[in-house]
Amino acid sequence: MPPDCQTCGACCASFRVDFSVQETQAEGGQVPDGLVVEVNARTCRMRGTDHVPARCAALTGRVGQRVACGIYEWRPSPCQEFEAGSEACQRARSRYGLGAAQTPMR
Repeated sequence: MPPDCQTCGACCASFRVDFSVQETQAEGGQVPDGLVVEVNARTCRMRGTDHVPARCAALTGRVGQRVACGIYEWRPSPCQEFEAGSEACQRARSRYGLGAAQTPMR
C-alpha cells in the first residue's frame, strides 16, 4: 500500500516542478498563472520549487503531518504523473526523515 500523500507532502517540498506553458491558464490550461514562474518561452515552473529548499506555493500544511495541494484539480502534469511509493517518493521522504514507503503495486 503506497503512503498516504495527505500526511506526507515530501515530494512537494523536494523537487523542482517544470512543465509546458501550455498548461497555464494564460495558455488555455488549468494551472493558475499566479503560481508559476517563467523559465523560458516554452517552460514554466511552480512557484516555490525554484527555491532552496524547494516548497511548492500550492502546498499547505506541515510536511510529514498533514498536507494538501491547494490546486489539486488543476496541478501540472509532473504532479499528476508522480507515483506514491516510487523511487523519487522514497528520496523525498528520506530528506524529511520519514519512513520508507512501500512501492506501488503494478
